[in-house]
Formats: sequence, C-alpha cells, structure tokens
Amino acid sequence: MPPWRPCATRGYTRAVTLTRDDVRHVAMLARLGLEPGEEDYYVDQLGAILAHVDRLREVDTESIPPTAQVVPLENRMRDDEARQCLSQAEALANAPEPRDGCFAVPAIQEAEP
Repeated sequence: MPPWRPCATRGYTRAVTLTRDDVRHVAMLARLGLEPGEEDYYVDQLGAILAHVDRLREVDTESIPPTAQVVPLENRMRDDEARQCLSQAEALANAPEPRDGCFAVPAIQEAEP
C-alpha cells in the first residue's frame, strides 16, 4: 500500500506520493519532454489523478455485472436489397486515365529486371 498525504487540490481525496523520478519515468514512457522544474508540478497533478482513481475502489460494485458498454447498442442497418449497380462505363466515367476497361494508376514500385 503506498503512503498517503493530504491533497491540496481537493479536501476529500488523498494524493499518492510520487517522486520526481516517477514523473520522469512516466514522461519517458509517454515520450514527453519535460522542462526543468515541471517535475514538481506533475508530482502533485499525477498524485491527485491516482487518488481519484483509487477512490473508485471504495465503490461497491458487487451487484453490478461486468459490461463493456453502459447503454444498449443497436446496429442500425438498412435492409440489404438488390438494386441496379453502375455499368462499367459509368464507373470509369470520371477516371483520369481509364485503360482497357480498368482504372490505370501509376506504379508505386519499380519492376525488377
């Protein structure tokens, strides 16, 4: 169990005690550059965030079933009805360079000899 200290931002939360090394480690993992002196600011900020997350452990969730979505989801899909599709000429009408009934596109790789 980590040590606790009162949080200055909210009276009802307890901030986790972090060190400047912890903040530098998290910043390195997140690929964030910290300016000199920012470690002290983020020690308090991250500690308060962790305290809020830790408060969730106090909530009784025994009677709540696990779920990934809190509201029911419905697929709103149209009926799959067969209908007339584009002809080949219509599909190629706006192509910049149709060739032999197909779309011609520039090569992205050079051919091997």
